[in-house]
Amino acid sequence: MYLIGSDIGTQGTKTVMVDEFGNVIGEASVEYDVIKPKPNWAEQWPDVWVKAVFETTRQIIDKSKVDRKKIAGMAISGLFGGAGIPVDRNVQPLYPCLIWMDRRAVEETEWVKKNIPKEEIFQITGNYVDSYFGFPKMMWIRNNEPEIWKKIYKFLTPKDYVIYQMTGQLAIDYSSAGNIGGLFDIRKLNWSDHMCKVLGIPIDYLPEKIVKSSEVVGRITKQAASLCGLLEGTPIIAGGIDAPVAQFSAGALEEGEHVAMVGTSTCWGTVHDGSKLAFGLVSYPYVVYDTERIYTFGGSATTGALARWFKEQFGESENVVAERINTSVYQLFDREAEQVAPGSEGIVVLPYFMGERSPIWDPFAKGVVFGLSLYHSRAHVYRAFMEGAAYALRHNIEEGLKAGLKLNDECWIVGGVAKSNLWVRIFADVTGFKMRQVASLVEAPFGDAFLAGLGTGVIDKPERIKSWVKYKEAVEPDPESRKIYDRYYEIFLELYTSTSSLMKKL
Repeated sequence: MYLIGSDIGTQGTKTVMVDEFGNVIGEASVEYDVIKPKPNWAEQWPDVWVKAVFETTRQIIDKSKVDRKKIAGMAISGLFGGAGIPVDRNVQPLYPCLIWMDRRAVEETEWVKKNIPKEEIFQITGNYVDSYFGFPKMMWIRNNEPEIWKKIYKFLTPKDYVIYQMTGQLAIDYSSAGNIGGLFDIRKLNWSDHMCKVLGIPIDYLPEKIVKSSEVVGRITKQAASLCGLLEGTPIIAGGIDAPVAQFSAGALEEGEHVAMVGTSTCWGTVHDGSKLAFGLVSYPYVVYDTERIYTFGGSATTGALARWFKEQFGESENVVAERINTSVYQLFDREAEQVAPGSEGIVVLPYFMGERSPIWDPFAKGVVFGLSLYHSRAHVYRAFMEGAAYALRHNIEEGLKAGLKLNDECWIVGGVAKSNLWVRIFADVTGFKMRQVASLVEAPFGDAFLAGLGTGVIDKPERIKSWVKYKEAVEPDPESRKIYDRYYEIFLELYTSTSSLMKKL
């Protein structure tokens, strides 16, 4: 039997087909853009996601030439869609989806901080408040688009909107519900009527059906099947938020196991029983053992996005060369950056190019390139970008340790950025943890395919993920580089403290 997993990312969708032993049969991907109409705004219309999932699914089915009767099911994960897509009773989008990257709900966030005790919201939800979460974004729509607000039937996550287009069924999984933040009771595992009333968000606006990530939501309709290539009636499984599904794709099931998903952004997380919740991080149900285990993660808003921005602004000639010699432009940048010593000879970057999520939760945070001189080259700056992302990862890991979370000395690493051996080396040297790359680098879609197997009964238990995953040799931290980075990390922390008030003023 064959299984399909699809992950809707911020800047692209990737779909894979695997057999029941975890061997990848085929993969396909498409890219798209985020709409940024104003500084710190980030939104997307959902049709781009539907088209991407259908297109990539059809591509892998056509390329693989497998008998469609042998495709047991498909699961879909997705980016954290922030507010989600507000839809009317006909499930037609009323407004763009304000995704995780959007930071416009500043006033709503401040209102929550002034009017709801942080102990109350943390006790119920396991989280605090920031414009990253979904509920302040919902409040922003209420306060700024009252005519839209009146017409809302439901808020749907990106992947749940796509699942509806495939099956005609509305549902949300536990991880996606918990990631919305202030509306979900992390202990009762349901919407909090109390928090909905306090925040002024009708509980009716939220999906009634909350399911496990491995649960079958529905079966694909005749119309959707004709568009994506699956057989009518193929089971579609709930999936979850991309970060914990990527965590699961690396084989993480037990306390102490932790994973860095490094793509457009970084989501570093670990799994535990929920007895220790870190105030500065994000917590919600895991995508397996959904009602028993909690996934806690810290998220830096820009990682691969920094490299992509650098490429678009300063890499015109490298783009031409990379195309000519059939290589990645990022490999060319890496070769230059490898010649620069750890610490980039005195440059420190605050990677807050879209505000910042945990642990500083500052929508006003800005990118800073500190220490430039005429001596420095473009390669110094690129390496400093890589190091800035690694300092942000270390900052989140340290918050987890402060909260008492148990962490093994080895961190597994997945995502597009993990293709860069230099970046993986920098992550190891900066954090002090061994970094072990997952060999396939398929990440979230791979975890989705496994969830499809669980949901359809092709796979009998979550522990079998361990036999699916293959790892590369661990990258050990270099003690000498670690000493250098320890000093620069202190500057990194102090640099934000020293500039945060100016950022807000700016």
